[in-house]
Amino acid sequence: MVGRRRIAKALEALALLALSAGISQAQSGAVRPCDPATPVGPSHDLYCIELVPAPGVGGASGRVELAIPPGPFTVAVTADGHSRFIPIVFLTGLPPTGGGGGSRGGTYIAWAATPQMDTLIKLGEVENGRVELRAIELDKFNFLISSERSARVREPHGRIILRGQSPSTRPFPPDLLEFSLGAARSADATDHGEHEHSGWPMVPTPPGVTMLPSEMALRPEVTPFLPATDAPLPTADSNEVLRLQDGDIIDLDAELVRRTINGQTYTMYGYNGQYPGPLIEVSRGSEIMVRFRNRLSDSTSIHWHGIRLENAFDGVEGVRDAFTYKVRFPDAGIYWYHPHVREDIQQALGLYGNILVRQPGATIHANREQILMLQDILVGDSGLIPWGQESPTHALMGRFGNVFLVNGEPGYRLAVRRGEVVRFYLTNASNTRTLNVSFPGARMKVVASDAGPFEHEAWVESVVIGPAERYVVHVRFDRAGAVALVNRVRGLDHLFGRFFPLVDTLGVVSVSSKPVRNDFRASFATLRRDRATTRGLEPYRRFLDKAPDQTLVLTLQTHGLPFVTERLMQLDSIYFAPVEWGGTMPMMNWASTGRQVRWVLKDAATGRENMDIVWHFHRGDPVKLRFVNERRAFHGMQHPIHLHGQRFLVLAVNGVPNEDLAWKDTVLVPAGAVVDILLDTRNPGEWMLHCHIAEHLSAGMMMHFTVD
Repeated sequence: MVGRRRIAKALEALALLALSAGISQAQSGAVRPCDPATPVGPSHDLYCIELVPAPGVGGASGRVELAIPPGPFTVAVTADGHSRFIPIVFLTGLPPTGGGGGSRGGTYIAWAATPQMDTLIKLGEVENGRVELRAIELDKFNFLISSERSARVREPHGRIILRGQSPSTRPFPPDLLEFSLGAARSADATDHGEHEHSGWPMVPTPPGVTMLPSEMALRPEVTPFLPATDAPLPTADSNEVLRLQDGDIIDLDAELVRRTINGQTYTMYGYNGQYPGPLIEVSRGSEIMVRFRNRLSDSTSIHWHGIRLENAFDGVEGVRDAFTYKVRFPDAGIYWYHPHVREDIQQALGLYGNILVRQPGATIHANREQILMLQDILVGDSGLIPWGQESPTHALMGRFGNVFLVNGEPGYRLAVRRGEVVRFYLTNASNTRTLNVSFPGARMKVVASDAGPFEHEAWVESVVIGPAERYVVHVRFDRAGAVALVNRVRGLDHLFGRFFPLVDTLGVVSVSSKPVRNDFRASFATLRRDRATTRGLEPYRRFLDKAPDQTLVLTLQTHGLPFVTERLMQLDSIYFAPVEWGGTMPMMNWASTGRQVRWVLKDAATGRENMDIVWHFHRGDPVKLRFVNERRAFHGMQHPIHLHGQRFLVLAVNGVPNEDLAWKDTVLVPAGAVVDILLDTRNPGEWMLHCHIAEHLSAGMMMHFTVD
């Protein structure tokens, strides 16, 4: 306790330290956030801690880079949703020896402590220069370096030399926000009641989130839209499996259906009267024809997400009546199909389905397979919360739902025997929500991503899966009982600056006491290497370390937002988490429309934006692209970036190399982060690149590029 009191006393002058952090956006090839000459790259004030000397300490200084741990995901969190960073310390000016009172033989120790001092973690010894320490898994923390007589100490006893605070400590409790909140409350008289008769129902508020009266009065300034008809509609069926051969022809119809979810009946959309649409299962190398008919009142389309097909059948143009798609499948993997016309409405209402492309002759080391499409929908007391007819609502952060569906139904159920290994194909079909899913109590390893296997399998606590991403995992259920499929994340109450748990149960796996007959225990315990993937990547390895060919900055422009939104966003701009996990600013988000919000892709070299960007690539020449998610935008947020008709490798996040490559078509770029990819340009045509948060896409966040 003596050591902790010493820390608390040393931190008294540190509370506002991080407010002065800023970033420079000068063009450069370096991408590490703690580089003194920060480039167009990672946000200094999200991924770097400036260390300051304690009172009476002179000459010592340093920084801490909060590095993303290498792994299969671009965001590192625990199964409980706590952010995980590897602290890399850069120190100068430390005397040759520490030793509490400065005697020879001492050492310097780094510590992480929560602001309340209820958790203290010894990170390891440090010295002048660069030192990488053990991971930190805390929402908010203070970083300390003390001078100790021995490396064996369990808590600080010597003098605190340097100190700093994590960027996440910047949100302040209400007493430090009084001036700003007073200004926001002054808007209540003018904002309150402004849209009382707009026809919009009240949007649900996540439990535990505090909002001002002026926020509660906000409504979108567009016409509410819900599908409706007086004609009798079929009740949506569970999806069927279409196992197809090369040359087969199938029919897909987009139509209105009735859906009953948690006892409430809604008019929604479906393919062939199914929710999700039919699962299409084919072999690699096959080609099929899809005769599509649109039975909706609005135009729609089918985009074959991730498939490297012919440009003419990509599905970005709207179809009023009918169209025939020719779809070839050159790559094994798990893919999906969905509309590309107002997908913020049409996809959310049920127009989506999976495609499983099998590798002929491949062996599956599992007892069974389960293909799961994960989605959340937004439901109020009177039914579905309407969409914006002329322009999307939820344009700032995207439409977070409050009801979770697995394959179109709440409460997924699966019965297995003890010891079974299940191969799960996971697709995130949500408009916006990034999920952190796990099976607590069951061991899990990730084996493949969007367009094929990883070079080597990896144990994971949970799967971070952004909108449109897919992952394949093997899970072994070795204990009898109930195992939940859960999404566990950390919400941020932006008004009061506190993190809190958000836990959603998506389903339950019931494990019987009867053992499985064919036990894959030994195979499951082995982390296999996929030698075919490694061999296939050999032609690309010489391009991995090249400088970026193009840099794309992800940013935001706004105009005409309500006063309370402008004021509270300015206040909140002090800190945005790398991922907005739970939609904890629901009213301000709901009331923002595509008329007020323009999400931007900006070419760093030319300044051109969105559809004015002109990129031409030569077929077969791999291209390195750098995505820079600008932190200083009005609202920093993650973006799942999808490229049509191509595949790519994720090379690095914030300069940390990816050690396990797999082909992908969608990558989650955290707020303030830099992600490098290597694009395989073997499929010619004019293609789209866009954010796969449906509301961001509908609010302008798209561009095209040409592969000659």
